[in-house]
Amino acid sequence: MKDIPKEEGYQEFEAATLYCPYCRQTVPVRKKLLLILPEGEKYDYCCSRCGKPIGSKLNSKRQIFFK
Repeated sequence: MKDIPKEEGYQEFEAATLYCPYCRQTVPVRKKLLLILPEGEKYDYCCSRCGKPIGSKLNSKRQIFFK
């Protein structure tokens, strides 16, 4: 039997739905870029029904915008 190389686990997750405490149910979310920080980009996850922020994420992978 061949040795199958072990892949690293998931690097990042993207939320498709989250629980909104304002709507009191699980709802689809919109991801919005909030800040560009030295340690990465910070995103807010906003409820698609009421528009309030219900989560956030710090993406540590740096992308170079200007050279």
